[in-house]
Amino acid sequence: MLLAFADEEALARALARELGMPLAWVAEHRFPDGEIKLTLPPALPGRVVVLRGLQHPNDRLVELLLTARTARELGAQRIDLVSPYLAYMRQDMAFAPGEAVSQRVVAGFLGGLFDRVLTIDPHLHRIASLDEVMPGSRGIALGAAPLLGRWIAAQWPATTRPLLVGPDEESGQWVEQAGAASGLSGLVCRKTRRGDRDVTVDLPAGSVAGRAVVLIDDLASTGHTLEQAARGLLERGAASVDAAVVHALFQGDAVARLQACGVGRVWSTDSVPHPTNVVSVAPLLAQALREA
Repeated sequence: MLLAFADEEALARALARELGMPLAWVAEHRFPDGEIKLTLPPALPGRVVVLRGLQHPNDRLVELLLTARTARELGAQRIDLVSPYLAYMRQDMAFAPGEAVSQRVVAGFLGGLFDRVLTIDPHLHRIASLDEVMPGSRGIALGAAPLLGRWIAAQWPATTRPLLVGPDEESGQWVEQAGAASGLSGLVCRKTRRGDRDVTVDLPAGSVAGRAVVLIDDLASTGHTLEQAARGLLERGAASVDAAVVHALFQGDAVARLQACGVGRVWSTDSVPHPTNVVSVAPLLAQALREA
């Protein structure tokens, strides 16, 4: 059985169809003081898959604690978590005495609740895989950049090949994967970050004049990095700039600001529900679940 929450209905229904698995809902009630009450189906099969992305993660981590423990009590013997976006992965070391290394804490917490944790493109910096921080090698990280690469290539006629550009060094892996799947070439910028909303992007040496460019990255939150890269590319003569991200975390007016600075189209996968969703990750997740 697939257990899901109502605010992720579209992906839940798509994933259930791909798996040929019955879909049931976790009902949620919030008390005036913020406490959460969850209600699961009263009888569960031996294997349960829970779908819950960790955008806006703080409440959702509590939801997962309540869901996993209750599902065990209701008969589930194996519980897999599908969390397309996995939060708290960016803090992977202590930069000052006393800092919590949230990546280890949250990964360990989820690994202790679930038999397998499937996610897509976790934001890892200094570790090679989730196995390093999740007990029992329970983490499975999938890549959605090839899906975006094929989508991007299909938006142009065969005679026009857009150029993929990563807005910072870390995005190089997504540029490479998207390019390998689509046959598109790519370049990578260099980013200097001084704060959450204070970044400088140095453009790559390759020529972009007259080219259709697509910025590609794993996630966008404030959109400032994409915005700075887009401005620079247009100043250098790019014919057009579009943007594609795996996880559309866009906060506030992020998409409007991208469009205001000259970005044309903004695309994302449905790993995080957002109006920019154009590519479904349901087939990717279903295949991994069948093999897990």
